[in-house]
Amino acid sequence: MRRLLILTLLTWSALARSSAVPLPLETIKLPPGFAIELWARVDNARQMALGGADGKGGVLYVGSRGAGKVHAVRFDAAYRAGAVVRIADGLNMPSGLAWKGGALYVAAVNRILRYDDIDRQIEKPPTPTVVIDSLPKDTHHGWKFIAFGPDGKLYVPVGAPCNICAPEDPYASILRMNADGSGREIFARGVRNSVGFDWNPIDRVLWFTDNGRDMLGDDSPPDELNRAPRPAMHFGYPYCHGGEVIDPEFGSRRSCGEFEPPAQKLGPHVASLGMRFYSGTMFPPEYRNQVFIAEHGSWNRSRKIGYRIALVRVKDGRAISYESFASGWLQGESAWGRPADVQMLPDGSLLIADDHAGAIYRITWRK
Repeated sequence: MRRLLILTLLTWSALARSSAVPLPLETIKLPPGFAIELWARVDNARQMALGGADGKGGVLYVGSRGAGKVHAVRFDAAYRAGAVVRIADGLNMPSGLAWKGGALYVAAVNRILRYDDIDRQIEKPPTPTVVIDSLPKDTHHGWKFIAFGPDGKLYVPVGAPCNICAPEDPYASILRMNADGSGREIFARGVRNSVGFDWNPIDRVLWFTDNGRDMLGDDSPPDELNRAPRPAMHFGYPYCHGGEVIDPEFGSRRSCGEFEPPAQKLGPHVASLGMRFYSGTMFPPEYRNQVFIAEHGSWNRSRKIGYRIALVRVKDGRAISYESFASGWLQGESAWGRPADVQMLPDGSLLIADDHAGAIYRITWRK
């Protein structure tokens, strides 16, 4: 029986992106009262962004990293997914998406493109407008997660072009700019590779995930969940990791005490990607204004960890705990899926993008 399970998992791992392959959702573990379902099959699904709603439903946009495509998923008033439409292809790692004022913004490494009035033109997408094309062209940590903040500005990370190095600005930072690409400035420094952020709905402070450096062993350093209440903060890279791990190559140059420590240390090498504060009402009240994180899963460990949705509980603007919310994509040392992003639907259910299985799941509360 065990051998059959291993062979089956290997088959799923090898063929997961095919929509013909059934996904073993029965392996997913959730707290009592929650349920998960396959919502849509989308090739290499990474960041998600909600479009407008017209009373009859809405649109979810989905970027990709390896596939080079952007898709739109229509859903009805009951939040059932309908047709999946490809609206762009041939792009360079169009992982990050943001929707504002009827337009879809797509981050493709050095460029940000804007598709105007996209909700009404999904079947015949307009020619995109180039918002900015002067970002670094490096593909190492060049894929992006983007979002508009409460200040109306577009936030765009620029990862370090390496595992560990001391690059000049704008690398290892989070930028912000006006919606038309003007007024670009660095909001946060010392950020190795953020692929997810959101603003606390209570105090509107930015929180973001950051992937720690590799090659310091199985258990060091931790990934980070950081809090940035003001501009010009520095979060330590490449000198200090996780608030206290001195880098063996660059740590002698500056002290860990000079930098902002993590709001919450995450698992070492879990590859924390998309994150959102939960602001819905479907889930029980104890989940309101808490942080869900998609942990894509480790590669730089002798035993794999991550491959789950983590929950960071927040109280009075501070992280107070870190735990698993949804797990089971990793079975032993074989993973049939890899969570990449989370996105709340208007009814309060939670979508999970999985770029490995080419799927989007929906978690609901049914108790």
